[in-house]
Amino acid sequence: MAARFLLLLVLPSLVFSQYCTDLDITASNNSPRCVSPSGEFAFGFYRLGSQNLFLLAIWFEKIPEKTLVWYANGDNPAPKGSKLELTSDGQFILSDPQGKEIWRPQNSVTAVTHAAMLDTGNFVLENRNQNLTVWESFQNPANTILPTQTLEIGGTMYSQQSNSSYSKGRFQLQMEAGGNLVLNTLDPESGKAYDVYYSSNTNDAANSSNSGLRLIFDESGGIYVLLRNGSTVNITSGSSSTGDYYYRATLDQDGVFRLYNRDNRSTSWSVVKNIPDNICTVTPSNLGSGICGFNSYCSIDGRGLPDCLCPDGYSHLDPLDRKQGCKPNFELPSCQIAVDGWEANKDAVNFSELKDVNWPLSDYQLQEGPEFNKEKCKQSCKDDCLCVVAIYNTNNQCWKKKFPLSNGRHEPTQNVFEYTTALIKVRIKNDTIERCPDKSTLILVGSVLLGSSVFFNLFLLLAIPAAALFFYNKKLMNIQSVSSKFPTTSVRTYSYKELEEATGGFKEKLGRGAFGTVYKGVLASDAGRFVAVKKLDKVVQEGEKEFKTEVTVIGQTHHKNLVSLLGYCDQGVHRLLVYEHMNNGSLADLLFGISTPEWSQRLQIAFGIAKGLMYLHEECSTPIIHCDIKPENILLDEYLTPRISDFGLAKLLMRDHTRTLTTIRGTKGYVAPEWFRSKPITAKVDVYSYGVMLLEIISCRKSVHSQPENEEEAILADWAYDCYRGHRLDKLVKNDDEAEKDMGMLERVVMVAIWCIQEDPSLRPSMGMVILMLQGVVEVPVPPCPFPFSSTF
Repeated sequence: MAARFLLLLVLPSLVFSQYCTDLDITASNNSPRCVSPSGEFAFGFYRLGSQNLFLLAIWFEKIPEKTLVWYANGDNPAPKGSKLELTSDGQFILSDPQGKEIWRPQNSVTAVTHAAMLDTGNFVLENRNQNLTVWESFQNPANTILPTQTLEIGGTMYSQQSNSSYSKGRFQLQMEAGGNLVLNTLDPESGKAYDVYYSSNTNDAANSSNSGLRLIFDESGGIYVLLRNGSTVNITSGSSSTGDYYYRATLDQDGVFRLYNRDNRSTSWSVVKNIPDNICTVTPSNLGSGICGFNSYCSIDGRGLPDCLCPDGYSHLDPLDRKQGCKPNFELPSCQIAVDGWEANKDAVNFSELKDVNWPLSDYQLQEGPEFNKEKCKQSCKDDCLCVVAIYNTNNQCWKKKFPLSNGRHEPTQNVFEYTTALIKVRIKNDTIERCPDKSTLILVGSVLLGSSVFFNLFLLLAIPAAALFFYNKKLMNIQSVSSKFPTTSVRTYSYKELEEATGGFKEKLGRGAFGTVYKGVLASDAGRFVAVKKLDKVVQEGEKEFKTEVTVIGQTHHKNLVSLLGYCDQGVHRLLVYEHMNNGSLADLLFGISTPEWSQRLQIAFGIAKGLMYLHEECSTPIIHCDIKPENILLDEYLTPRISDFGLAKLLMRDHTRTLTTIRGTKGYVAPEWFRSKPITAKVDVYSYGVMLLEIISCRKSVHSQPENEEEAILADWAYDCYRGHRLDKLVKNDDEAEKDMGMLERVVMVAIWCIQEDPSLRPSMGMVILMLQGVVEVPVPPCPFPFSSTF
């Protein structure tokens, strides 16, 4: 076996190679390419479909469809006219037509003099003067490995996002430091790897010589882990020589690591081995870590491939990428008060059934007993606002599931007497919704009234406008027209009547802010879209400034972690703002409600809020300070993605100013100390508020506890620092097993929060740095005491 591996090590120097004669290549439809001596592989620009975008790639040259085996710039395809060149100082660089760098080889320090395409499919950069290999594609795989290629400890491959996108996908294959070959899904927000869903089990902690050293793909199509003691553990078994077959092993977009082969006469690739055999049945323990996104379930189709399906009443978020998950075709109940909306009407609730489908990570209550039949399970879910699905099995167990549904899967049973049934709660379409008066009726009534007297008609036409002008002229003199001063944005204008009808006469109140009240509405002109209408009820100077700020600033901000402004009304004395409606309430509802959200879910929310704030502070053309970051101002969409809302207290921070002179703004408990000390107000006030809120996210406790079990727990920031200093962070997450098992991450997040709440603003990190520290890209230094001067304000 040692001799077998030695051959693999020296093989690249034995195979024929073709030095690339032209290393200055421009991306076009007929770009030159560098072909291996046998003509099997080519390196160059690969055009993406009919687009004028290109990947720098390696492909099977003799196969008609030119199957890719490596690509460099999947996250950033090169536009037509981009150039790959070897510079005079030996740098190998891909740049766009404007000269901006797109890609260069990682860890390439030594100057490059030559490039070669080998018959193995390996593209190498060399320094012939020093007889060195500077860089090679085999040591930097994309999503595929080839025969003679190895994956060393720490080596990683990523799936592509979809058939049409070569961006980094949700799945990762890695040779871990301990010697295991593992597959993980990745958290889309933080990039953190979830728990493994496949392992080679080649890690022996008791005897490291029995642990894996590297993954090897041999010439016969066999893939195995070479152990430190020289023995091997097969991942797949070889069958035929590469002289008879083409081979490749690819981490596909569905998370399956597949070994493919293709004989020289075939017109397609054949699957030799799937790893794992059935990805639908593996269930990592993290919320959202399954192959399929939220509210969908994984099922093996007739071709033996995993597919992501939606339950009845739901539809795919992106039909072109079904892994993204599903969304309900009806508005979810808010469940924030005892009786709220359609779910209170039991006649509006129905159930559809799916056999042998389950979402194992979304349950919050088990009810069981001999008396618990399927109908009682349905009724229990019907009576429970939180319940969106109930799983009933033949053991008389009823598992109630809450939104979002996670890690769904179809698991057919072999025993016809034992099965599970998913009871999907859906809303029955209600055609008896109160409608606006028919326009023809209004016209008829108006015509009768106007036709009754010409004199009376003239009186109405002349007297009423005159009276209106008399009473309102003085008030309107103080109101400047706003619409003429608005820059062009994507928001649209609404009449006051449209919004009055949309809200049913401003009937359903969602909440109240500093400058107005928010109402729930439905836009008939936008396919019945639910919206939140903020009615500014004080037409005064402060309210006018507020309105201008919101429309001009928010209308130009676009980020997945911000609530979008859809439109506004600027009619007479009426000032209204129309936002997209978030039907999962606020972060405060989630954190301080009946049930505690899972640790992984809380981390995703913390990352999302940080990204939204970084966008406001660092990526907007005019930086924005929110000034009132708190859980009540973080709304949750149907996928529990956090959205920063309520810019009612937002102030613009001009790039040439470091201080914004204003009165104290914000909410008690979240307000930074500099508001009280006549110090410059910068974006660091939001960082402070985020730090306080981050501690609330960690502990699911409010920043100030009026009736704590122990006096030292009254002020969360004080108590959290004491727990950190005393190495008792477990107290912060008491009875949260998932968080206690993730102590490394818990400590990191707490340390970041302590840095954010430093009294000295200069010590607080920027939101960009907060994200890097949370992701583990940057080490978090030991934080000092956040209250060197005082512990209260």
